[in-house]
Amino acid sequence: MRIGIAQLNGTVGDLHGNLALSIDAYEQLRSQNVDLIVYPELFLSGYPPRDLLFKERFLQDVNDVLIQFAKEVGPTPALIGFPQAQPEMLYSKKCFNAAAWCENGEVRKTFHKRLLPTYDVFDEERYFLQGSKPFTIIHKEKKIAVTICEDIWNMDSKLHENNPLPAINSEKPDILINLSASPWHTGKQDARLAILRNVVKKIECPVCYVNSIGGNDELVFDGRSLSMNRNGTVIAQSNAFDESLEVHDLSDSIAISERQESTESDLEKALVLGLRDYVHKTGFSKGLIGLSGGIDSAVTAVLAVKALGKDNVIGISLPSEISSDHSKEDARILAQNLGIEFHTLPIQSLVNSATLELNPLFDGLRQDVTEENMQARARGLLLMAVSNKFGALLLTTGNKSELAVGYCTLYGDMCGGLAVIADLPKTQVFSLARYINTDEEIIPFHTIDKPPSAELRPDQVDSDSLPPYEELDSILHAYVEEGKSIDTIVSNGHQLQIVERIVRLVDLNEYKRKQSAPTLKTTPLAFGVGRRMPVVQKYKN
Repeated sequence: MRIGIAQLNGTVGDLHGNLALSIDAYEQLRSQNVDLIVYPELFLSGYPPRDLLFKERFLQDVNDVLIQFAKEVGPTPALIGFPQAQPEMLYSKKCFNAAAWCENGEVRKTFHKRLLPTYDVFDEERYFLQGSKPFTIIHKEKKIAVTICEDIWNMDSKLHENNPLPAINSEKPDILINLSASPWHTGKQDARLAILRNVVKKIECPVCYVNSIGGNDELVFDGRSLSMNRNGTVIAQSNAFDESLEVHDLSDSIAISERQESTESDLEKALVLGLRDYVHKTGFSKGLIGLSGGIDSAVTAVLAVKALGKDNVIGISLPSEISSDHSKEDARILAQNLGIEFHTLPIQSLVNSATLELNPLFDGLRQDVTEENMQARARGLLLMAVSNKFGALLLTTGNKSELAVGYCTLYGDMCGGLAVIADLPKTQVFSLARYINTDEEIIPFHTIDKPPSAELRPDQVDSDSLPPYEELDSILHAYVEEGKSIDTIVSNGHQLQIVERIVRLVDLNEYKRKQSAPTLKTTPLAFGVGRRMPVVQKYKN
């Protein structure tokens, strides 16, 4: 069977835009002699629609769009994801995460998602009812089983009480189709391949997996739709991080390269896609970055240029009297290498004015982090003013290590509309910077080689306040992402005093993270919707 794969970049809530993409893809694919065309999970509404599902007309409007789509479908059927209302359930706002089999101008059959994820960034039980409809449909003398994303992820019943695979297997399907909206993070593709091979092993038939692509809020979807034969061999795979209309012929038996990319290559593509879609889908066209001469702002600027084009990126240096000459020069050289608009706005007069106004209150008190934060907030004031005046989205430049321990300033360097690299530990920022410079010096080598510093006091370096980043990131990975206890982290070779201090900083600074800009997710557990720690809490382990 020849399956048309409509790996498209939809937008949440853009019902008519998603409809237009769907119809255009259908017209292109059906001309290639396909037997079926498949779209990703919830494509017509966009994924994840979240509380849009509770708006009064949303589900009806989605249904209207589905009917319009079905009218465009001829004898070549199309299988498309959408949220399906249940009007008979008068006392429930919940709906079904559904797939519609459209054929000859109408919706012939619908399928409902059985397993609803409620971990990490997923909260589907808030919105959806658990499905119970049959999985299969007969088409061209083939029994096709239709599943939706999580339905095939319950490997060995570890995630859910139920596992649909035995029920599917009992029906002896010839093909299994999976409509998916599976967000990307580092290592995700290996997990998917393991899941899909497990499915093939259990149901003994070819699998066709169709995934979303694009950025929606914090989530980035990488596509990589693929088909496996009954031996678990990948016989077709669509592009990564790019829209794709391709035909997967399930009669093929020749293995293909699984197109694995390096971690840094995938990371760069994911961040560029997530940044581009966030900026464009929220109605902006330009990005704005405060260039400090440090590695974080340099990497962010490079990603912005790759996402938006050099003519749509503004870089601003905001030196104080403490800023080093080499940092100011590094910022200038970076902007020159990237070919972006560049300006210098000194902040010292603002800092001096604020200091003068505060003197009656602060007289006699020693200087501390308060004065350091005033510099960061002066920068935030100017950057937000430029953002407002020119309609450019301010991109924050902090990394995950800094955000974790609060080494950042509210209403200062945390100002902005999107935190581009805030899910990258500092060590990974360095790795990405070196990858960016593989073929030429884009980021000044001096920026990469010099000791990191916030430059908020004379001769300051990050190691004055924090352990070396290799050690810090190891502790943070164990505590934040793996949920390990202090005792466990110490048993892995870290000093108790250092671990206790880092854990205390992570817990104390939850209030800052609650006020940070949306973060592009690149790890299995990012700060934001996937990690919901209370600000007010007393558990210390």
